[in-house]
Amino acid sequence: MENFKLTAKTVYGLEPVLAKEIEAIGGKNIQEGRRAVFYEGDLGLIYKSNYFLRTALRVLKEIAVFQFRDIDQFYLRCKEVNWMKHFAINQSFMVSSSVSYSKEFSNSMFASLKVKDAIADHFREKTGKRPNVDTQTPEIFVNVHINRNTCTLSLDSSGESLHRRGYRAQQGKAPLSEVLAAGMILLSGWKGETDFIDPMCGSGTIPIEAAMIAQNLPSGRFRKEYAFENWQGYNPQLFEKVKAGQQPKPFSKKIYASDISRENILIAQTNARRARVFSGIEFQTCDMKNLQVNTNNATIIINPPYGERLTDGNINELYAMIGERLKHQFAGNTAWILTSSKEYLKNVGLKPTQKLTLFNGPLECTFTSYLLFIGRRVKNL
Repeated sequence: MENFKLTAKTVYGLEPVLAKEIEAIGGKNIQEGRRAVFYEGDLGLIYKSNYFLRTALRVLKEIAVFQFRDIDQFYLRCKEVNWMKHFAINQSFMVSSSVSYSKEFSNSMFASLKVKDAIADHFREKTGKRPNVDTQTPEIFVNVHINRNTCTLSLDSSGESLHRRGYRAQQGKAPLSEVLAAGMILLSGWKGETDFIDPMCGSGTIPIEAAMIAQNLPSGRFRKEYAFENWQGYNPQLFEKVKAGQQPKPFSKKIYASDISRENILIAQTNARRARVFSGIEFQTCDMKNLQVNTNNATIIINPPYGERLTDGNINELYAMIGERLKHQFAGNTAWILTSSKEYLKNVGLKPTQKLTLFNGPLECTFTSYLLFIGRRVKNL
């Protein structure tokens, strides 16, 4: 089967995790980039990438790479691509672009427009007709990446971003991306061999992703569609074989999810039922300062408020409370905290063992770990 050059997009800071995931499903010649991992694989690997990768946002299949000296040559090179090999005249399409360090293209919208025109003119010259452009529900997604005078054209095999797993019916006020949640869990090293605690679970994304990881449930099991299903040469039998190739595994430990908001817990429970992992999570409406969980060697992941809706006094007290509870109630475990404020993090008052940089949407965040020793006083930073 033919091999293709592939690119999996991800969140900044999750590239090493995604590279390991790609290696595990059979990717070859893997190279980490910025917010992306480059690799090679056949059609089956494209299907696997979309269905199994927890930290990928989308998967692109390269179809052409060329250099250009000006906009006219760019248009001609795009028109020369054999687009009829990739989709039919009666299929709708859309073009999305990213542009870096280009003198010719000052913005991505102009690049998308030129590619759209080139594709339409290619079909018109070959068939006398033009395919329809649909920016809302297209069947074919064309991705354009311009870096200086080099253009890479790809087909987006995912369509809608892969963080949209399909299980989240409702979300809280500041929802965490499923991709980021899964990445944080994988970065922590937790694989379901010990207990897991999220004391500020919001709409439940972190504990739900943890339950899916622990039970070896594919991230794409509730997705209704992928863009590759509209490609020329789509092989539904191969896709069914891919989906049948991963078996769930038993999970004997416990996942504890709590939140101070009863409304958040109800939303989290609904989402967990839709993800079919409700029975594997113990939900509780509880302020973290009153939370009682007796366990050892557990992984604790906390995504507290970053201060957007709280005053400085309240947010400082919140982070100090987190540190106090971790030290006194959760000794013997490992905690990770995600926050965009290094200043607030100082109020935790514990010595970090590791600091990683991640992005939660546009916010640059620190993902910090703490080994919570029993019977040892940890001095403030």
